[in-house]
Amino acid sequence: MMYERFFSVMAFVLGACVGSFLNVCIYRLPLNLSVNQPRRSFCPSCKTQIPWHHNLPLVSWLLLRGRCARCGARIPFRYFAVELLTALFFLILWKTFSWQVAIAYWVFIALVIAATFIDLEHFIIPDEITIGGTIAGLIASLAVPQLMDTDRRLVALLISAGSAALGYALLWLVLEGGKLVFGKKRIRLDKPTPFTWTRHGDDADFVVGDEKSLWSDFFAREKDKLLLHCSSAKIANREYANTILRFHYNRVQADSETFELDHLEDIIGTANEIEIPREAMGRGDLKFLACIGAFLGWRAVLFAIFAGSLYGSAIGLVTLILGKRVWSLKLPFGPYLALGAITWMFCGDAIVRWYQILLRPY
Repeated sequence: MMYERFFSVMAFVLGACVGSFLNVCIYRLPLNLSVNQPRRSFCPSCKTQIPWHHNLPLVSWLLLRGRCARCGARIPFRYFAVELLTALFFLILWKTFSWQVAIAYWVFIALVIAATFIDLEHFIIPDEITIGGTIAGLIASLAVPQLMDTDRRLVALLISAGSAALGYALLWLVLEGGKLVFGKKRIRLDKPTPFTWTRHGDDADFVVGDEKSLWSDFFAREKDKLLLHCSSAKIANREYANTILRFHYNRVQADSETFELDHLEDIIGTANEIEIPREAMGRGDLKFLACIGAFLGWRAVLFAIFAGSLYGSAIGLVTLILGKRVWSLKLPFGPYLALGAITWMFCGDAIVRWYQILLRPY
């Protein structure tokens, strides 16, 4: 009993420490910053490096009341939540599975938590997590073949690799099929609505009425086009009436003229209708599902897609009920895949058995 309590406490503490490192990854990876330099964490506001006694997982955030000791800027609750969530998952996994499987799942849950919080904030899942996670899953399956429900290492490695490939291929088919069927969305505006395209740096702000979006968000492929049906438009001191502006990611065509967007500072006008290109999901989701397959196997791939779709539909329905959905709203799919994978880890087999009984009650 004493050893059990000791290792449970150690699992919780280790999880909190890993969660602290995950916060570094969640903040730095989307900004292309090194997770090693600077080695110590720093305040996002004043950039002052945080001394070790102000960087104790869970404890420091509570003692400092969620503020930087140097400048007093608020430290988001997310930092505390990630540390606590990771600590709790490490403890639960340790108490639920054999120690070999638990350690492998520790690696997986750390990847899942980092991917979820990055995707929620930035709508991307970095390759360091997806591709690196897939490689880690292959290594884990070779070291702990129980992950693939076998005791033969080579068989486990082959199943892991096949499951990763299956996950990527399935979502690739969904991505390409969705592009063909739902590749553009047509919005008829209630009345002639002012719009602006305004450059800032290498990107631009695209504003139609009350809707403001980042220009790069609309173009996942070079062939994508955004069509703006305008009653009036002004480009480079040229004025157009009752025209369709045909935008590519780097140029716009108005009537017979083509303008390079790199040479423009702004475009203004009044729009009646807009056709925007869209994707069923991001390509990071494909690689993320490959990572899930590498750690959990092919059944988890199918379950994560099914459960993730249900979770996403439920959340989407709630947002419709609670508030107005706007046309530019983006919903990341990665967190739903993560939730589906976690569901599989703890009760996937039980859910499958229940579903089979439901289909064949007698």
